[in-house]
Amino acid sequence: MKSKIVIGNWKMNKSFDEAEDLITEIEEILADLNLSTLVVLAPPFPYLELATDHAPDGNFECAAQNCSQFNNGAYTGEVSASMLADIDVEFCIVGHSERRKYFNETNEILAEKVNRLTEVGLIPIYCCGETVEEREAGVHFDVIEKQIKEGLFHLLPESLERVIVAYEPVWAIGTGLTATPQQAEEVHLFIRSLIEKKYGTEAAYNLNILYGGSCNPSNALELFTQPNIDGGLIGGASLNTKEFIEIVEAAETAGSDK
Repeated sequence: MKSKIVIGNWKMNKSFDEAEDLITEIEEILADLNLSTLVVLAPPFPYLELATDHAPDGNFECAAQNCSQFNNGAYTGEVSASMLADIDVEFCIVGHSERRKYFNETNEILAEKVNRLTEVGLIPIYCCGETVEEREAGVHFDVIEKQIKEGLFHLLPESLERVIVAYEPVWAIGTGLTATPQQAEEVHLFIRSLIEKKYGTEAAYNLNILYGGSCNPSNALELFTQPNIDGGLIGGASLNTKEFIEIVEAAETAGSDK
């Protein structure tokens, strides 16, 4: 049985003191829980080393929110995958819809970022998803297929094994809207079927596919009990200790029920 995964994406939020308080609160609660669920925190870059210092005692792992597609060099403002590995970060979010929208990241750029991460042993959390216009036009499956194929299908099977996919219905991020469990499950199953056609049944089964679209304590359990939803990439709710822990507990319940 695969463990559920819950990743808290803080985006560009929190002061240093606020980040330290939130990390400490989560650490103290998780330290007392015997979880099979994998918990990952993704604070902004300046707080990553703070998070990795607390991770061993807090039963969580750490993720960056982005990395460069380049190994090193004259790329002012960028952070490389190897730099993240040097401070014990184990995961990195790649291709979040906000990166695609505001920073014009293409599938080709994201494929390079996935390469840099897998080369140094980090686990990419590869995001995909459609806008409201694409869903209303009925082309959302085409959009997602293109994102998956162009961003991941160059990988050898042994590299794909170390990738997590996060489905983000872009229309449900920060809007208060949420895909119904049935809508989310439909897309997760579609993604898994794409992987199966390319890499085989075992690879498709082992792939962790997370839901990332306004997941909160009130809908987490129903989402996580869907057959093909392996957890969540959590945005706003990850900034509140109580809400985040409730989502983690929902994932634990869903995982133990399977």
